[in-house]
This record gives sequence, C-alpha cells and structure tokens, in this order.
Amino acid sequence: MSGHVLATLALAEVRLRMRRASTMAALLAVVALSWAMIADPAGGEALLVFDKARVLYTSSALALGSATLGAVLFGLGGFYLVRGRMSEDLRSGIGGVIGATPVGSGVFLAGRWLGCVAYLGALVAAFMLTMLVLHALRGDGPIEPLVYLQTYVLLLLPMVFFAASCAILFDSWAPLMGKGGDLLFFVLWVAQLVLMTQGTSSALPALMVFDFSGLAVAVAAVQGFVSGADFSIGSSKFDPAVAPVTLPSLLWSARMMALRGASSLVAILPLLPAWWLFHRYSPDRVKPGRARMRRSPLALLNAALRPLAALAAPLLGLAARLPGVAGQVLADIALTFLIAPSALPALLLCAGAALFAPSAALPAVLIAGVAFWGILVSDMSTRDFGAGTEDMTGVVSGGVARRYLRQYAATVLLGLMFTGPVALRWSLAQPVRALALVSGMACLAALASLFGRCSRSARLFLSLFLFGLYAAVNAARAPMLDAVGFNGAANLHSAGMYALVGALALAGGYLWNASRPQR
Repeated sequence: MSGHVLATLALAEVRLRMRRASTMAALLAVVALSWAMIADPAGGEALLVFDKARVLYTSSALALGSATLGAVLFGLGGFYLVRGRMSEDLRSGIGGVIGATPVGSGVFLAGRWLGCVAYLGALVAAFMLTMLVLHALRGDGPIEPLVYLQTYVLLLLPMVFFAASCAILFDSWAPLMGKGGDLLFFVLWVAQLVLMTQGTSSALPALMVFDFSGLAVAVAAVQGFVSGADFSIGSSKFDPAVAPVTLPSLLWSARMMALRGASSLVAILPLLPAWWLFHRYSPDRVKPGRARMRRSPLALLNAALRPLAALAAPLLGLAARLPGVAGQVLADIALTFLIAPSALPALLLCAGAALFAPSAALPAVLIAGVAFWGILVSDMSTRDFGAGTEDMTGVVSGGVARRYLRQYAATVLLGLMFTGPVALRWSLAQPVRALALVSGMACLAALASLFGRCSRSARLFLSLFLFGLYAAVNAARAPMLDAVGFNGAANLHSAGMYALVGALALAGGYLWNASRPQR
C-alpha cells in the first residue's frame, strides 16, 4: 500500500511541476548554459587543458567536464527549482486537506522527495542529451552513451539527492521557509564546494563523502591520469603547438565509486530532521501569511529595523501627487522600503562607500551593492501574487502590462540607487565600465521581472542570480560573465550583449503579460 501511495505522490509531483511555465524556462536555461559552458576549440579555448595541451573532446572528456560544471549548476539551481511547494500548499488552502489525510508524514515527505528527484533527473537527462548533440558537432571520436551515463550518475546523482533533501527539509520547518532559508542553503552550497580543495591527489580521504558536488572526485580522477601536471576544468586557453591529450574511457576507481555511493546515502539524511520537524500544515506551527518570510533571519532584521520604515512614508505622499506611471513607480519603490527597512541603511552604506572609498575599493562596494539589490528585488514582480492581491493590482489603470512595466522601472531605479554612485565615478575615467554597469543592471532587472512573472516565484531568478554572481567573482577575466563591470573585464561587446538580452527579456515579459489580461 505504501509503495502505491509513494508512486502516486511522486507521479503527481512530477506532473504538476512539468506543467509549469517555469519548467520550460528552466529547461531552456539548462540547454543554453550547457551549450555555452563548453568552449569551442576553434576559438583557442578548451574545456580541459593539461600543461597548455587541450584534451580531445572524447566521450570521457566531455562527460567529465560537463558533469563537473553541471554539478555546480544543479547543486544550487536544483534546490531553488524544487523548493517552495509547501508554501504553495498553504497559500492555495490545500495544506489543511493534506494534513488531515491518513497518509503518514514519512510517506508524504518521501513521495515529495521522489518527485523532486525525478523532476531534477529529467533536467539532468536534458542536459546530457544536449551534450550528446554537442559531441556530434564538436566532439572527437565516437559517442559512448554508457560513458556519459556512468559519469553523470557518479557525479550528479548525490548532488541531486542533496538538493532535493534540503528542499524538503527547508520546506518542512517554518523558520527555514523564507528568504533566510534560501540564503542559508547558498552558504552551505559554497561551504561544501571548499571540500574540493581537499582532493589534491588520487587518494581521497573519507571526508569526501560530504563532497556532494563531486568536484573533489573529478579532480582526483584527473590527477590519477596526469599526476603532477597543471590542469584546468572550464574554459581555458591552450597552446595549439602542443599535441592534444586523450582521456581514457574509464577514469573511476572502485574507491571513487564507493565514495560516490556513500555520498548518495549521506545526501538523503536531511530527510530525517525533515520528518521530525515537519509542521504538517498545522495552523499553530505555520500559517499562510508566514509561509515565505516570517521568522527568517532576514525577516528578523527587517522587524528590528521596522522604525526606519517611517523614513519611506513621505515617498507615498509624493507618489500620490505624481501623475500616471511616475507615481506608481515611486509607490512601488516606497513599498519595497516599507517591506524591507534594511534596504535603507544598506542603500546609505553603499552610496557613502561608493562616493568616498578609494577607486581600488569600488569593485568590492559594487559586488556588495549588487548582491543586496538582487536579493531585495527578486520578489518585486511576485509579491502581488504572494500577498493574494494580484487580481486587484491588475485592474489598476493600464492593467497587468503596465504593472509589469512599472515594476521593472522600480527594479531598475532601485538598482541605480545602489550602483549609480559607482557608475558616476567610473563615467569619466572608465566610460566603458560605467556603460557595462548600467546595461547589466537593466538586463538583470528585466530578467528578474520576466522570471518572476512567468514562474510566479522569486527563486528562479534568485538561484540564477546567485549562481551567476558566484561564477563572475571566480572568473575575473571573462567579459561575458562580468555583467556589471566589477571585474573590469567587461567590454563594448559584452555590454551590448547584456543590453540586447535585457531588451528581449523586457519585450518578452510585456507580451506575456499583455496576453494575460485576467491575471
């Protein structure tokens, strides 16, 4: 009986997720990112480089390189994609019905977990199929599906298990259901990446069972083949004069496979505290109004700074006097400060540091400002839906299409408040960098609005934003990752690309909203 219930719950979970627009957006993002992360050797860069020699794009090389990069992507993005289902149950009212059913908490959580794993597994399968197509176009040697399958299972399965388990745990305990839980997982994700540095040889310590990303195992596998050689995984330049290297088809030792199996088992352990802490939608433990924000560290900070919200009150009076869209945009900005009073001191600190800090410190100031802004505005286009006021705000003059544009404008203006002083200081000495900052902020604002409206969740943008920020900080010389110019690598080409992406995202979001006047 329990097996039938588990299968039913898991299948329902997968069907529900597959019908969402956010799944299509996630699938397109996976395909685009997987294609972009594999460098074309014709451009002088390769995915794997040993002592300035490129590694031929055989099945083992492409599988290892893509799975290593995919573990980073799915580890962070996977959590945010599958998280939040219990908050939706509370908002829709179905949570009370679920809590009253005779299904045990353990069975219910296991069914949800299996559904999450199946959903993420489908995205991983799409990722692997994209790699097979890329191999057919750029690869060397025959396509070996079993090599891809073995590598992807060994490297990605523990991370998928861990992301799904943490999503269930964070949704099961009320204090972790909001943005505080989102940020806590990001910290945990970065912390476990540090374990990669422990795998400096082919002899892996037992501690690597906590390396859910598999990066340490991948590094050890490569070092077992090219011991003592300098190597890089990712887009790196190579010397065409040096003979290319070929990886063997079998890189994994029995110890490595045993460690990955143990990692998969350890990755399931968060389900135990989830079972102990599960609120089961009890009104005295979690409420619809608290399903997203209350009791998180960020919410506690905003509650402590609530008196500062009075400073934003005059903006509401000014917004009432301004005609048309200008007043509506200002009202959205004021509402943001009222909801998150912590933005006011953060804004003053960023502006003050940008105006008076030495030039060498401006990139650090910009990173801090952009990070806070991204977290702040991630739910700008979804808060009406979360508060149950979407239908009411949609009938304001201009309808849902104008609401989308004014929320985008408010997002951009908030971004310029945090980063404008830096752009002003760069405008004379480094005009290209200032241009990249402005175009990048406009692009990020458009993506935040588009992803929020299409998925009705702040987490799609937040996960991609945090992942992109992490990647940009660690790839200081890549112009295409330097969206807002804090690395100094941005150029006119990258600034133009972000401007184009932002324009397309804004137009796509507007058409999406204009075609749905009832929402």
